[in-house]
Amino acid sequence: MYTDWTAAEIPDQTGRRVLITGANSGIGYITALKLARKGATIVMACRDEGRGKAAISRILAEAPGGRLELVLLDLASLASVREVAAREVDRGLPLDLLINNAGVRLSKRQETKDGFEMQFGTNVLGHFALTGLLLPALERATAQNAGEDGRTRVVTVSSSGHRRGQIDFDDLHSTQRYHPQVVYQRSKLGNLMFSFELERRLKAESSKVASVAAHPGTAETGMYKIGSGKGMAGVAERTLAWTIGAFLNSDAEGALPTLFAATAPEAKGGGYYGPQGFREMRGGDVGEGKVAPQALDRAAAARLWGACEDLTGVRFLHG
Repeated sequence: MYTDWTAAEIPDQTGRRVLITGANSGIGYITALKLARKGATIVMACRDEGRGKAAISRILAEAPGGRLELVLLDLASLASVREVAAREVDRGLPLDLLINNAGVRLSKRQETKDGFEMQFGTNVLGHFALTGLLLPALERATAQNAGEDGRTRVVTVSSSGHRRGQIDFDDLHSTQRYHPQVVYQRSKLGNLMFSFELERRLKAESSKVASVAAHPGTAETGMYKIGSGKGMAGVAERTLAWTIGAFLNSDAEGALPTLFAATAPEAKGGGYYGPQGFREMRGGDVGEGKVAPQALDRAAAARLWGACEDLTGVRFLHG
């Protein structure tokens, strides 16, 4: 167990290029800020141009001289994923670190531009396609970092909620039944299964790219914010907010497992890291996360990989 690990322990990142999805807010923003402070060049992959530019301005205010780039990426559109990845690969630059951080959590069923259920389509399929299409740039980085095994990494953000998730291969897009929490948990299980299967396939091809997973605990993001009612209703809301907040990580604490997975020499390919507080919901200590049995099902992971290939048309690392 690795305890009391802080962002101050992030090794120097000078010369490293990092692409972070969903970098304009929450954990993605904190991750970008901390890595920029350590000298990395950050490719901010954001869906909204205005929010992306605002995030860059905020980071530069806290990290003057930071090297930041903005790319517009919509993980709910395979066309957007392909365009961004092709542009990145065509630049001929190494990509030292890919952080699959962005995600959606919805209360009603929606579909991506390609007709996939939105949570599964964005959280799982979008990141699967992006990783496969960016693999040439990641491999380019390993060639330039000879002798530094594990330095080039793909970090995929899952959730402790994966432990309640189940992959329904007969209804991946939730057309037969839809419960938002069930579908979200399924997508986070899919993220973790993808990370583990990616590591297995990278190893099978003797790649020096490492696949690592992390989860933030229950981070205090907008989905947990409480309204601003008045009178007794307001008192009740504030009491509820305080109660919930007592069990939530801040964005800064929630980003630590991702930063650990991305940079710590102790982080291993195939690892899964999270906070070590009550039920892994919060805490500044980072250690190995608890993995549900279904996330370790290799046959199911291989089947999920095949389904992702079929749905996205992106095929790589055939194992």
